[in-house]
Amino acid sequence: MIHILVVEDDEKLNQIVCTYLNDSGFQAKGCLSADDAYEEMYNQLYELIISDIMMPGTDGFEFARTVRGVNKTIPILFMSARDDLPAKQKGFRLGIDDYMVKPVDLEELLLRVRALLRRANIETERKITAGNLVLDADAMSAEVDGEEISLTTREFNIIYKLLLYPKKTFSRAQLMDEFWGVGSDASLRAVDVYVTKLRDKLSGCDGFKIVTVRGLGYKAVLV
Repeated sequence: MIHILVVEDDEKLNQIVCTYLNDSGFQAKGCLSADDAYEEMYNQLYELIISDIMMPGTDGFEFARTVRGVNKTIPILFMSARDDLPAKQKGFRLGIDDYMVKPVDLEELLLRVRALLRRANIETERKITAGNLVLDADAMSAEVDGEEISLTTREFNIIYKLLLYPKKTFSRAQLMDEFWGVGSDASLRAVDVYVTKLRDKLSGCDGFKIVTVRGLGYKAVLV
């Protein structure tokens, strides 16, 4: 199941969009503010974000900038009442992938969502297989040679993230911001502790290794 985060302060529109996406086979979650969206993203992996420009707490431009600072690959679609070229230019400069002007046509929105997911090479079945390891994001489960390996939610999210983008280096700060939260009191050393635990728990895996990138962070390398 593809998870989509809808960040829209109009509660009725938020509900309409989420209901339509859910009825179309996706798992959509609505947030009414950027702060709620940040909290939601710390606890759940999302494959696409739909965001309004204007929202309580911060504007959509700042929200997009923050998301891009943590995850440069997740598709972002702006859905806004602003139809002026400067707003569109600013959004695309910040790294959004598409822009729709309200009122939106839901069928067109669905077409754009599917196109963005295709471009991002995101499959409907959220499973990753690396050698004898199978990660199932919907069940939050990890199996090695058919036997389940007990992982905490944070451990699962870290290894799923690394294997979702093999060979891509994630800094300790990126992983900390995404899975601990920007305001966390934990030090960057906490990331190292979790990676050590993952290496131990997944020592029987034969399809990848977690490589330390000196002075920066970690990446998964398929073997």
